[in-house]
Amino acid sequence: MRSRLLPLLLVLMAAVLLALGLPLAASLAAAQQQDLIIDRIDDTARFGAIAQYVTTRGDEADGTVITDEGERLDTLRSELARYEDLYGIRVGVFYRDGTAMAAAPRGWRSPRQVVAEEQFQEALAGRRSHNPPQVWPWQDSRITVASPIVQDGDVVAVVLTDSPTGAMRSRILHGWLLIAGGELAATAVAVLAAIRLTAWVLRPVRVLDRATHDIATGRMASRVAVAGGPPELRRLARSFNEMADNVEDVLEQQRAFVADASHQLRNPLSALLLRIELLGLELPPDNAEMASVREEGKRLATVLDDLLGLALAEHTAAEPEATDVGALVAERVTAWRPAAEHAGVRLVQEGEPAATAWADPVALSSALDAVVDNAVKFTPSGGGVRVTVAVDGDTLAVTVADEGPGLTDDELCRIGDRFWRSTRHQNVDGSGLGLSIARVLLAQGGGSIAYAPNVPHGLRVTVSLPRTAPGEG
Repeated sequence: MRSRLLPLLLVLMAAVLLALGLPLAASLAAAQQQDLIIDRIDDTARFGAIAQYVTTRGDEADGTVITDEGERLDTLRSELARYEDLYGIRVGVFYRDGTAMAAAPRGWRSPRQVVAEEQFQEALAGRRSHNPPQVWPWQDSRITVASPIVQDGDVVAVVLTDSPTGAMRSRILHGWLLIAGGELAATAVAVLAAIRLTAWVLRPVRVLDRATHDIATGRMASRVAVAGGPPELRRLARSFNEMADNVEDVLEQQRAFVADASHQLRNPLSALLLRIELLGLELPPDNAEMASVREEGKRLATVLDDLLGLALAEHTAAEPEATDVGALVAERVTAWRPAAEHAGVRLVQEGEPAATAWADPVALSSALDAVVDNAVKFTPSGGGVRVTVAVDGDTLAVTVADEGPGLTDDELCRIGDRFWRSTRHQNVDGSGLGLSIARVLLAQGGGSIAYAPNVPHGLRVTVSLPRTAPGEG
């Protein structure tokens, strides 16, 4: 969820910053160009005031004027030359027919060299030229401003300035760099805020997920600390804790009932079996019905014992510790070898002779007894059972493979369910609780049990144990 929520927040924040930064950058560029145009308009107005009363043409060959206005014309020319030399801006005053009254540099003789015909005509119509298109930092363009000179209500000449834009583009670029720096700083702050916000929102979710996993794997005491996060998630955490308390109470009542019922039934059952034995003394020794009653009584006693064992296994908290699983497996194989030899089954151990994992030794021994008991029980005489200890990274696996009839795919999905037994094995002694008890015992210590077909036939049961201490990794 973090990988989905964090990019979403970052994209939204980036969109907001771009929505603010791009108009700001465009506004800065427009403001810089507007300042330049206003400054050029002021300059053209000043030159227009000087040239307003210079109306007589001079001698274009030598630049002299044969009228009394020559002094003003000389002043205008010197002002234009000084302006062009100081600022590098071409400037000129042109008559209506496009010839130059005065221009700097002197080789600039026609407005058509720098402006379009419509701009010049617009100034002749008594209007200043409209704002030119925006010049961006990557465009090497010039800006021309045309302003009319009006005398007695008529436009007699036009003042033109043709300005380079290098300085303006540098200012725009500098301003953009400042904006970009601000955007980067804001982005860094936004990223940190998004990370903190995501962590604040998802921390209760992670805690809730961890507690849910703990409860699902049998650690019913796990609860969610109601602290931090949005109010909705805190309320969800409280509701989850209430639900977990109720579920734990129900399961505890169920375990207590099973334990009490199995314990209370033992005495009447023992008394009933004793009376059956006494009754059997009065019947012929080969009475089939009496033998069947004895068998059913013993099976009922086995079921009660297994029910009590299951209730105790679910109620007792496991205490995992570093255990030499190789030595423990060797001990259980040695203990079960006489029973296997009596059934005509070869029971052998393979793999690592010494391998350490974290497990409750008592619970692991009980689980291995249940698995090996099943393997020996369902393996026909002359077959074999292999118990293999192997290390795979952070996991230690104990595999018990028999050569029995095995199970179908549908039966593999149900194996380990309480009281479930294959219809093909109903005549084999057992209550159907052994593997259920083994699963509970292993789960409490962080282990697991899995089932798969054994090639060419039989069943392969794998007990997996963690090699890291609980809470690590």
